[in-house]
Amino acid sequence: MKKDTLTITKPGMVCAVALLCCLLWGSAFPSIKIGYRLFEIAESDSMSQLLFAGYRFSLAGIMVIVIGSFMSGRILCPKCSSWSMVIRLGAVQTIFQYVFFYMGLAHTTGVKSSIITASNVFFAIFLSAVVFREKITPGKMTGCIIGFAGVVLINLTGAGIDLNLSFAGEGAIMLSAFASALSSVLIKRYSAKEDTFTLCGYQFLFGGVVLSVIGLAGGGRVSGFTAASAILLAYMGLISAVAYSLWSLLLSCNPVGKVAIFGFSNPMFGVILSALLLGEKNQAFTIRGVTALFLVCVGICMVNKSQSA
Repeated sequence: MKKDTLTITKPGMVCAVALLCCLLWGSAFPSIKIGYRLFEIAESDSMSQLLFAGYRFSLAGIMVIVIGSFMSGRILCPKCSSWSMVIRLGAVQTIFQYVFFYMGLAHTTGVKSSIITASNVFFAIFLSAVVFREKITPGKMTGCIIGFAGVVLINLTGAGIDLNLSFAGEGAIMLSAFASALSSVLIKRYSAKEDTFTLCGYQFLFGGVVLSVIGLAGGGRVSGFTAASAILLAYMGLISAVAYSLWSLLLSCNPVGKVAIFGFSNPMFGVILSALLLGEKNQAFTIRGVTALFLVCVGICMVNKSQSA
């Protein structure tokens, strides 16, 4: 059995690292919008978006491999028996998740997408209960419901939520959320057999290359390369490299449910950073925004308290 040299299990450190990951992921929302503008990608051009994502994740994989190799003093390379894990993880976490995400986003609203995506926390907790026999206590479930209520609240508009559903739209987003949750369970299982940074780096590289091929085959194009757009692309690669590697490290040495609950803070950070970077202040700095943040925090605390008990 393989053991990571670095472990993070103290509650305070788990909280700090998990929130850092979610802050980075939250910054991806405005970064993607800015990237579409800089790289001249239309919001309806799904193939160019997949190509853009492919560039981002390929770069993230290279970053993780280089950084991990420098930290360990050797070139990271999966064992022969680990390549099947790399391919399965890359297929679920990077390829399936983002293909379904972009397909669904083209057929539904951003509000419903944010709410449905947050359901990956529930999927992760239920899957961990099935695979790892983690108990779903009343306190844990109550915390999940309260945290999810915060996500719904921050995404509500004056007209409420349109309840019309379709497989190509909401169904695809739901499949994307399930793929995200399943990747958490896979990294928990696979990290017992292979170095976490090796898994992350090579699954990103594999997934990024496949997404790039799909985008190019579908007629996608990414143009407008300048110093500013190159820096943004590098930052987005760094988001994935740092956040997912740290998140995977947390999953390797903590119960899945204890880590997954912090995912409710992703849309919160996304709304706040969008307000600061894109001028979208209609949701973040309001009574509703503060209440939603409070509900998310209460939900996180309840799940962690239940896990500790």
